[in-house]
Amino acid sequence: MFTGIIETLGTVAALEPRGGDLRLKVRAPEMDLGDTRLGDSIAVNGVCLTVTELNGGRFAADVSRESLSVTTLGDLGVGDRVNLEQALTLNTRLGGHLVSGHVDGVGEVRAMQPDARSTRVQFRAPDALARYIAAKGSITIDGTSLTVNGVDGATFDVNIIPHTWELTRFSVYRVGSRVNLEVDLVARYLERLMLGERAAQPGQSGGLSEDWLAQQGFPNHTGPRD
Repeated sequence: MFTGIIETLGTVAALEPRGGDLRLKVRAPEMDLGDTRLGDSIAVNGVCLTVTELNGGRFAADVSRESLSVTTLGDLGVGDRVNLEQALTLNTRLGGHLVSGHVDGVGEVRAMQPDARSTRVQFRAPDALARYIAAKGSITIDGTSLTVNGVDGATFDVNIIPHTWELTRFSVYRVGSRVNLEVDLVARYLERLMLGERAAQPGQSGGLSEDWLAQQGFPNHTGPRD
């Protein structure tokens, strides 16, 4: 588990193909790896990876074919900057929100504009994730815990203060940049819980539907109102 508070920016030192998947090597001189051990977890751009090598201020992790297919790690090149966070401990301040490091989908930067000293960034999420994104709720973008300002369909925006802009990958984003998204854990488990006994039936991985909610007595607010 992680908090979504980025510790530092690392640099991709090497990308080594390994029989269909990849070994990622990251240079992280500003990260304290003194008590890190092989097998520990580090989130790289929001993806939880297992440390397989340690060499001074560097570490390596294997990236599976599955992770390459559902995240942006396969887009990385040598020299690219990456957001890094080590797994939280019981005495870690939970300054962001609980983050699993399991990416739910890839989003895209749609717009960036100044907002006083901050920058407002608009993203487009995959349609399947739209139901989990709520105004003033939490979302993780490339491992960074952020508050959603507003939502319009599958499009949402966040406000990036100067501190976050300087210490994360936001400064390298451009319109069209692809980013890893992880929705709030609470939203995912709440949806599953509301299915009740129906969750044990095959074919329920898609979650709730408007028809099912109507059958349970929930009001339908999509039609005309009096």
